[in-house]
Amino acid sequence: MTSKPIGRLTNIIDPGDALGEVLFGLIMALTLTVGSRLVFEKEGLDVDDLIVATIGCNVAWGIIDAVLFFLGTTFYKSRRLRLFRQIKTARSESAALTVLANEFPIAEAPFSARGADADALYRTLLTLACRADPVKASLPKGDLFAAIAVFVLVSATAIPAVIPFFFIDDAHLALRTSNLFLITLLFVTGYAWARFSGGRPVYAGMTMTCLGLLLVAIAIALGG
Repeated sequence: MTSKPIGRLTNIIDPGDALGEVLFGLIMALTLTVGSRLVFEKEGLDVDDLIVATIGCNVAWGIIDAVLFFLGTTFYKSRRLRLFRQIKTARSESAALTVLANEFPIAEAPFSARGADADALYRTLLTLACRADPVKASLPKGDLFAAIAVFVLVSATAIPAVIPFFFIDDAHLALRTSNLFLITLLFVTGYAWARFSGGRPVYAGMTMTCLGLLLVAIAIALGG
């Protein structure tokens, strides 16, 4: 059964988007902590600087991601309004149906549809569009809450990365523990992703872990 906090979160933001933001935050935190181990191996590890850098980086990217999410939502709604206007101004029914087919291609759907069924779907959408009236594209509170959720998800992934440094005196042991926490959370993220999408949880968890570590390695190799 889905817990109440998770249920509330999925009412605000799509589960796939939420898990994607968590994955992004984990990769950011891992890149910093793993990279710091390589950089400071000879010079020594400055724990305070690492904590500030990890939290600051994830908070900064949380703000950036939230703004991009907000802009993406605005673009999506404006595009739908433009589609509505294209249908309204189409010269013929066949032209309007073509606009709908281009916007909602059945071929990309995860099911096989017959030609007659696809045609019936587009004609139904066309009928609904012709009866409807355009409304001004706006951003309701739900979109703002979703952007805030994006910020919180990306920022919060820094917490498990820095917690070990507050309880373990040995900086290198704390760093290894931090890395272990984050890698475990990569697996948990993949596991949860499969639970929401209907995939194989353990396989998805292992795949997400390997993919996350690969992306961290690429980021470090490129100086990220």
